[in-house]
Amino acid sequence: MSDAIKPELPASSDSDESQHSLLSNLDELQSDVSSVQDLEIAAASANAVIAEAVAEAAAHREANHIDHPEPIVTPYIDFEDVSIAFGDRKILDHVSFNVGRGQTLCILGRSGVGKSVSLRILLGFLKADSGYIRVDGQDIMAMDERGLQEVRKHVTMVFQNGALFDSLTVGENIAFPLREKGGLVEDQVQQLVSRLLELVDQSETVDRLPSSLSMGQKRCIAIARALAAQPEAILYDEPTTMVDPIMGRNIGDLIQRLKHQLGITSIVVTHDMRFAMRLADLVLFLESGTARFFGTIREFLDCTDPHVQQFLALDTYALPLPAAS
Repeated sequence: MSDAIKPELPASSDSDESQHSLLSNLDELQSDVSSVQDLEIAAASANAVIAEAVAEAAAHREANHIDHPEPIVTPYIDFEDVSIAFGDRKILDHVSFNVGRGQTLCILGRSGVGKSVSLRILLGFLKADSGYIRVDGQDIMAMDERGLQEVRKHVTMVFQNGALFDSLTVGENIAFPLREKGGLVEDQVQQLVSRLLELVDQSETVDRLPSSLSMGQKRCIAIARALAAQPEAILYDEPTTMVDPIMGRNIGDLIQRLKHQLGITSIVVTHDMRFAMRLADLVLFLESGTARFFGTIREFLDCTDPHVQQFLALDTYALPLPAAS
């Protein structure tokens, strides 16, 4: 993952540099002047300036008969023509999508259409029957377990249940990837654990066991543990399922901050259209194992495919209010 700008430091060991890199990133994420709203306003202003510059450049090329081809950008995650079946049941049938660095893809669809399976295939926990899967240009279909372990150092996953170690406290869960990576003394590990818990607003849980936490708290702790590994991409499996609306919004805000301030690539599996509208640059809509749509969120909302329209209609359905007595 690209490091944020580092403060000037005296000559130090690799462990000190690693710690300062993560601390610098955490400082940015906790800045009082860097709320999601501020970043969205800044992004909109920047986009307007960029659009104007692009238009001027296009006019210049046309006036001077300059023909420059568009640069080819390699996706960070490329999922191409992937199929997998469990017995006679096709789970994914020739599904394709890609995600660029720093983008957020939301995978939408009803239960049982292959959303979570896609994430497990990406990390090599399941092996596809056919197709090509590349992460940062590397073909993971051809990798052995050692190669997949290297990929998982850069791409990590937040599972529905958090997948925390039940016998370890919250602090020990977050410290686990820091200790596994090595190079840090214990004081540095504890400092980073404290900062990560502050980031997800769960400092008071440091000495608690996962069994005493709500589902929303477990998800926040799982995100903190994922960040401890300093990943380039995070995969989220239904992050708002079984959490209250306030916690769901906090998780969405955190995913946005990781995108805007650290450039983390995200893939979010969800059935929640409102959550997707807040986060998504791109949308993949799965129906019966097939990709009925892949494109931008705006294109998705305008899509005329009947399966997409039915999904959007059901999402906006509201029960009628009881008649006044």
